[in-house]
Amino acid sequence: MGRIAELIAVLATLGLLGCGAAPAESPFGPIPSPTLDPPSLEPPPPLSRPLPAAPAVLIKDATLLTASRHRPRIDRGWIRLRKGFIAEIGEGDAPEPARGERVVDARGHFVTPGIIDTHSHMGVHPQPSVWAHADVNEATKPITAALEAEDGIWPQDPAFEQALAGGVTTVQILPGSANLMGGRSAVLKLHPRREVAAMRFPGAPPGIKMACGENPKRVYGKGKKAMPASRMGSLFLMREAFAQARRYKFEWERWHHEQAHGGKLKGEPPPKRDLTLETLAGVLAGRILVHIHCYRADEMLQQLELAREFGYRVRSFHHAVEAYKIRDILAREGVSVSTWADWYGFKLEAWDGIEQTLPLLTEAGARGILHTDSPEGIQRMNQEAAKAWHAGRHAGVEVPEHEALRWITAQPAWALGVLNKTGTLDEGKMADVVVWDGHPFSVYTRARKVYVDGHLRYDRDTARAPYSDFEAGLEVPR
Repeated sequence: MGRIAELIAVLATLGLLGCGAAPAESPFGPIPSPTLDPPSLEPPPPLSRPLPAAPAVLIKDATLLTASRHRPRIDRGWIRLRKGFIAEIGEGDAPEPARGERVVDARGHFVTPGIIDTHSHMGVHPQPSVWAHADVNEATKPITAALEAEDGIWPQDPAFEQALAGGVTTVQILPGSANLMGGRSAVLKLHPRREVAAMRFPGAPPGIKMACGENPKRVYGKGKKAMPASRMGSLFLMREAFAQARRYKFEWERWHHEQAHGGKLKGEPPPKRDLTLETLAGVLAGRILVHIHCYRADEMLQQLELAREFGYRVRSFHHAVEAYKIRDILAREGVSVSTWADWYGFKLEAWDGIEQTLPLLTEAGARGILHTDSPEGIQRMNQEAAKAWHAGRHAGVEVPEHEALRWITAQPAWALGVLNKTGTLDEGKMADVVVWDGHPFSVYTRARKVYVDGHLRYDRDTARAPYSDFEAGLEVPR
C-alpha cells in the first residue's frame, strides 16, 4: 500500500489526477493554462528581477529645454527626479534637498528629455558587424509579419552603451527592409540588462515594420525570380495579405460572438490560428502601430490608399526623403515622418532628398522626426537635429528651437505611442533626462549625465571602463 500511496502522490503533484496535492510551482512563476483564444498582444513578463527603486535626484541651476510647447525653456531651472519619474520642475532657487537626495549642480549646463530613436537595428545587427550574429532580416519570404525583433536582439551589443553616451534613452528596434512585412518591432529602454525582455518600454504598444520600394523587389526578384520582382508585385502581395487578415479577423470575431450569444458555431472549435494573420488582424484592429520604410512620395500615397482600403492607419513613414513633396497631405492625415538630416542619393529612390525636409514638414504642421538607422549616427542625434534646423533657417524656413528639439524627443515619443509617458520634461512623466555640458545643438556639446527612469546610466564625470567585452581596453574620453 505504501507504493500505491506514493504513486498517487506523485501523479497528483504532476497534476495528472483531479484531486490531491496542487502541482508544484514553476521556478519561473505560474504556468499559464492553455486557452483556445489567440493570446493577448502583451508579451510574457521577463525572467529577470525588476529594477530597484531609483534614487531621488535634484538637478539645479540648469537651463531646461523641456520640448513642451506650453513652457519650452526655463532659465536657471531645477528638476527633481523621484521613484523613476519627474516629480517637480521649477525656476529660480532650487528647494532644499531632501534627506538622501542626490544633488547635481548643473550651472552652465542644459537639461533636455532623453533622446528617442524610432528607427534602429541595434541588437539585431549588432557590433562588431559580422554575419554570425546579424539577425536583422529573415529574407526567406516577403511576408513575415509574425516575426518579432525582440527574438533576435543581442542585449550586449556595445552600440547600446554608445547610444546612451549620446543622450539616447529609448529606441525602437526594427526588422530590416528585405521583406514587405518584416515583423513586429521592439521598443526598449536603454537599461543594461541580461535579457531583452527586461529592457522593454512598459506599456508601449506593439509596432510592425513594413517596406516598399527597391529593397524587397531586389531581394526577391533579382536573380531569384520570385515575387515581388516589381512594385506592382509588392502592392499585390500586401493587398492579398490584408485581405486574408480581414477574413481571419471576421472569422474569429464571429466565433467569439456566437460562443457568447448562441449560434450555429456555439460549441464548435475555434478557427485555426495563423500567427502571421493574427499580427495583421491586430493592425486592422488598430492595436499595432504601422511603420513603413518608404522613400518616394508616390509610394507613400499608395500606402495611404492601401491603409484607407483596409481601414488601418499609418503611424510613421521611415526614411521618406520625398516627404516634403506631400507634406500637406501628411499633415492632414496625421502621419509622422521619420527621416534623416541629410542622407540622400545613395540609391535611385533616395535621389530627391533635401536637407530642409524636417523644417518644411514642421512648417506645414506635419510631425517631423529625426531617426538614424545607424549605430554610429545614433551617437550624435542632437547634432543631426541641429544640422536640419540650420538648413531650414538658411533656406528661410524658420522653426522655433523647441520644435527642432521635438524632432528627437516628443515627436518620436508620439510615433511610438508613448508621448503620455516620456518625450518632454513634464511632471509625472518618466525620468528620462539628459544633462548636457552646453547647448545640445552645439557640435562641441557632449552629454554629461544620462538618466533612464531616474537611474544614472551614463556619467561622463566617472566613465572609464566600458560595460562591453568588445570595448575592453578602449579608453573612454572624459
